[in-house]
Amino acid sequence: MEIKDLQPWEILMKRIVWLQLGDVTGKKILDFGSGIGVTADYLAKNNMVTAIEPSEESVMERWKNNEYRQIVGSTEQLRKIDDETFDLIICHNVLEYASDKEDIINEFARVLKTEGKLSIVKHNRSGRVMQMVVLLNDFEHAHSLIDGNDGMASKYGAIFYYDDSDIENWCGEFKITKTLGMRTFWDLQQNQEVHKDAEWQDKMVEMEMRVSDMKGYKDIAFFHHLTLEKR
Repeated sequence: MEIKDLQPWEILMKRIVWLQLGDVTGKKILDFGSGIGVTADYLAKNNMVTAIEPSEESVMERWKNNEYRQIVGSTEQLRKIDDETFDLIICHNVLEYASDKEDIINEFARVLKTEGKLSIVKHNRSGRVMQMVVLLNDFEHAHSLIDGNDGMASKYGAIFYYDDSDIENWCGEFKITKTLGMRTFWDLQQNQEVHKDAEWQDKMVEMEMRVSDMKGYKDIAFFHHLTLEKR
């Protein structure tokens, strides 16, 4: 499997988050909620990667271009890992669907080395409101989100939103060192055919990266990519 084999939205998502991660080499990495292993496989080219994923179906379909350790399970498997094992933990689009967010974050702090990094990709409520109003004409859902209620995802069910700062409140060992926006523009382009065009994708990635650290654009991005450091 290659990244070009993914759906256009996922190609863009992966390309942007990998660029935002930067050059990662020679690290011990945990990918928690790894899905079909696209990012775990990508990082395994130059790192020692352990992936944890609860869906056996996803694990059966996982990417295997590079060698990494795959574990089927969730928080119970995390608890079996020794203290201060990893240099970097990846947790992308996972916590919104978990009922034990605080426990997971505290387990991350336990298994992460001091000064290790935690990379979290999460829904941004303001961006989700933009999506409901501009793309889906779902004003009722938009009002509900503004009122502080949770949302729904067609594939994964309920989305339990949380604020960026909640992670620091759940575990005092973590400090947010960087917040970047993702998916600020591309979903607003309704010509689905152009999404498949490689040149368009290159231009969109360039534009998304340019504004990813600009406050006004981060505020309305559909997702936030947080980097936290264990103190």
